[in-house]
Order: sequence, then structure tokens, then C-alpha cells
Amino acid sequence: MTKTMLICGGDGFIGKNAIDFFKSKYSITATLFNKTVPSRGAVEGVEYVSVDLRDESQVVNLFESKRFDIVLQAAATTTGAKDVVERPYVHVTDNTVMNAWIFREAMRTEVGHLLFPSCTVMYQPKDHPQSEDEWSPLDEMYQAYFGVGNMKVFNEKMCDFYSRIGTTKFTAFRHSNVYGPYDKFDLDKCHVVPAFVNKVINAEDTLEIWGEGKASRDIIYIDDLIDFIDKCIDNQESKYELYNCGGGAAYPILELAKTIMRLNDKDLDFKFDLTKPDIPTTVILDCQKANRDLGWTVTTGLEEGLRRTCEWYKTNVQ
Repeated sequence: MTKTMLICGGDGFIGKNAIDFFKSKYSITATLFNKTVPSRGAVEGVEYVSVDLRDESQVVNLFESKRFDIVLQAAATTTGAKDVVERPYVHVTDNTVMNAWIFREAMRTEVGHLLFPSCTVMYQPKDHPQSEDEWSPLDEMYQAYFGVGNMKVFNEKMCDFYSRIGTTKFTAFRHSNVYGPYDKFDLDKCHVVPAFVNKVINAEDTLEIWGEGKASRDIIYIDDLIDFIDKCIDNQESKYELYNCGGGAAYPILELAKTIMRLNDKDLDFKFDLTKPDIPTTVILDCQKANRDLGWTVTTGLEEGLRRTCEWYKTNVQ
């Protein structure tokens, strides 16, 4: 019998790509927020349900509607650097509430496996790859990430907690900056790669850089992230695991900008806007644990991933 999969956040970046990958492998139900038709296009054979995941009764009804073998909890309130700096509270409440109900109901209804995308903002900036155990709760976080980082750590611990009191297997994974098709390209809400893709393709003479351009980012193409999720489902043996999932290298944002310019035959002058929000940090992920436990490794090179993203943007957004 075909296994059932619930993808929370089915109209989001990770959720949409997960649907496209897993639609031939599982019977999929996908949640939408306050809509019945996904804005990124419905996929044949997928059941879409409108659910406010912050509402306890709606989450209970969702999990009682059918038995799910796998849950990918990819629903979240997400924004970019502007909100992280100017309104850091926007990530905290909604995400804490929705995960509380989803994790509890997954345990209560005996879901087989729940996967939770965390993030890397709890790690202190360092110039070497950091493993999952390099950060401890006694360590301070980068100030701009204090709220969202502690929210993510709390939810990782709740995955561990529910794995101990029920039969459900849990995975929490700290992924680096994900990019690729169906990403957000709104400059006020997106991350560095889609922001540069948007700016470069639409620029004529200059490319605006927020801040001083000193930051570096560990980035991962969406197909590699989805492959990681697939390998977790197939290969994770323990009741709870925490994994890093990233590219394993830090790319200076000016290098990313220059690569995107070259891929689009653009020769632009940099214009540094010091009034815009800037998070000049460097975090690199050590992903040896995922490689050892799951047999997972990144297969998409930087230039190939950026090329695919630019082509998708020009075809679907521009």
C-alpha cells in the first residue's frame, strides 16, 4: 500500500519542491494557508486542504482526517534580513504555536516519521565548518538571531521530547540558505541568492549591495535539500536525530553576485547601501554526520545551481 505524506506549507518554497519530488512516491496531502488553490500551481493527484496551523482545533481535525505515515513540517512564517534586523519578533510566536500543535498531534496520532526544517542561526560566526554539537545551550547567539534562534532550538528539543514519549520518529535538520525554483524573490522578504538573482537580471548599470558586502553564506540548492529529506525517510534508524544540511562552504556574497552577473552576461558596478540591514556573519556547516548516517552528500555545484535558478526566474517570474 502506498504510504501517506502530509506536507505542511504546501504552497511554500520547500513544500512545493517536496510535492514535485515525492508525488510519485507517496499519496500526498498538502496544507495551504487560507486558500483552497495553491498560488504556485496545483499538482495532479495531491489533496490540498486549507488550514490555519496556528489554530489548535484545525490542526487536530487535520490529523484526525486520515492517518499519515510521514509529515514534512515545512510551514513557517519566514522573512529576510530586513525583518530579522528591524522586526525580529515576527518569526517567534506563529512558528512556536504551529509547531506545538503539529508535533503533539503527530505523536498523538502515531505518525510514523516527522521531519522539521530548523536553521543555522544558533551557531556563532566562525571561519571553520561547525558540526551539530559545536553549539550548546550555554553559548550566546548572534544578537540579531537571538529570538528566532532560541525558537528553533526549542522546537528541536520538542522533537526530541515527543520522540521519547511516543512511537513517532522525529528528525530536526539545520539547513543553510536554500535557493532554487519557487523561492521568494521579493526583495523585502527573500534571502541573499534570490535577491541577487532578482537584482542582477533586472539591473542596467549598478547592483545595490546591502551593507558593506562582507558577509559569507553557506548555501544549498533545493534539489540537494529534498534529496536529504528523502534519505532521512529511508535511512534514519534512531527515534530522534539532529542533522546539519548545507553546502559545506562559505561563499562571500560579492562572489555570489559576480557569478550571477557572469551567468547573465551582466557587467554591473557595485553600489553599497550602508543604510540597509546587513548581517555580516559567516557560518559553515559540517555535514559529515548526514553523510555517515544517511549516505547523503551535495551533488549540485554552485554554478549549476545558480544557473538553474536564474533560468527559472527568467521563465516564471521576470
